Amino acid sequence: MIRFDTLLETQADWMRQGTSHGDIVVTSRIRLARNLVDHAFPGWGRKQENEATLRVIQSTVESLPQLENAFSRHLNKLTAIQKQALVERHMISREHAARAAGSAAVMNQAQSISIMINEEDHLRMQSIQPGLALRESYRILNEIDTDLEQSLEFAFDKQLGFLTACPTNLGTGLRASAMLHLPALMLSDQVNQVIQAVNKIGLAVRGLYGEGTEALGNLFQVSNQTTLGDRELEIIARLQKVIEQIVNHEKNARQKLLSDNTTTLCDQVGRAFALLRHAHVMPSKEALNLISMLRLGVDLKFFPSEFVVALESLLMEIQPAHLQIRADRKLPTQERDEMRSQIIRDRLKTLPKPNISNALQSLDQGSTHPTEE
Repeated sequence: MIRFDTLLETQADWMRQGTSHGDIVVTSRIRLARNLVDHAFPGWGRKQENEATLRVIQSTVESLPQLENAFSRHLNKLTAIQKQALVERHMISREHAARAAGSAAVMNQAQSISIMINEEDHLRMQSIQPGLALRESYRILNEIDTDLEQSLEFAFDKQLGFLTACPTNLGTGLRASAMLHLPALMLSDQVNQVIQAVNKIGLAVRGLYGEGTEALGNLFQVSNQTTLGDRELEIIARLQKVIEQIVNHEKNARQKLLSDNTTTLCDQVGRAFALLRHAHVMPSKEALNLISMLRLGVDLKFFPSEFVVALESLLMEIQPAHLQIRADRKLPTQERDEMRSQIIRDRLKTLPKPNISNALQSLDQGSTHPTEE
C-alpha cells in the first residue's frame, strides 16, 4: 500500500495533456454506482452495518489486479485537509469527504482509478483519463466491474437495472463526463448559449468540482443525466458526439478571437502573463482564471508548448489543501495567497513573453482548425 504523501507527490496520469482534443478536453471520466444485495444503503445503514459492508467491499477491491499496491484508507483515518486534497484531485467527491466512520477510498498510484466505498452508494467507481477518452475510461472500469461481480452480488432488478440510492442513477448506474476548457467561448460571450443547448438535450453542465460548483478557470463538466433505458455504450456515444460539437465551437471561437479580436486576446493573455509572473498575492479563483488564459496562450502558440506541463501541475499545486499540506500546517487565507503567488512565480520564471507573431503564423497555417479524434 502506498502512503498518502507518496500519492500527492505523484503527478496523476490525467494531468498530462491527452492526445485526442487535449487542448480543450482536459479529462474524460466514467463513474459506476453499485450496491450490494441485502445491505442497507449507506445513508440508511447504521454505523455497525456500514462498517460491516466496508469490510466486505474493501478487501475485495484491494485484491483487484488493477489496484495492486494501491492507496487505501478509511476516511476517519484522514484529516479534513487530506480529504480536501483528494477532492481537489477529483479522486473523491465532496459528499464522500464529509463522511467518516464506515467509509473508505481506494485508488491506484497513477490516480486513473478511484473507488469510493460507502459514499451515497456502497460503491462509486471511477476511471479518469486525459483528453477525449470516454470509451477507454469505460473499458477500464467495465473490467473492474466485471471482476468485482465475481465476488460481490450487486443489487439488480430485471426491469430497473442496477439499484441505487438516488433514482437518477437507476439502470446502468453510469455517469459519463468530460472536463472542458472553454476560455474562447467565455471571452466571446457564447458559453451560455452552448450550456443552454446542452441542457435542452438532457445533458448537465457543472463547475470544476461537480454539482453546485463554479466553473473556475473556464473549466466545465458536461455529463449525462439519464441512466435508465439506455445501454452504457449508447450513453457514451451520445455524450461523445456532443463533446465533439462543443470542441468545434471552442476551436472556431479561438480562431475568430485570433483573427478578429487580436488586441482583446493579446490583452487577456498579456495581463495574465504579467500578473502571474510578478504578483505577490494571488487568490485561488484569480489564479485559476489567469492560468486559464496562459493555457489558451500555449494552445494558440503565444508560448512554447512545453509550458503546458507546468500549467497542468500548477492547477493542482496551488489548491488550498495542497498548499496547507505542503506547509504542514493550516494556513490563513493571506498566507495561502502569498504562498500561491510564490509557487507560481517560481514555476513560470522561465516563461518567455507572449509571442503574437507565432500565434498569427499558426492561424495562417490553419493549425487552430478543428481536428477529429
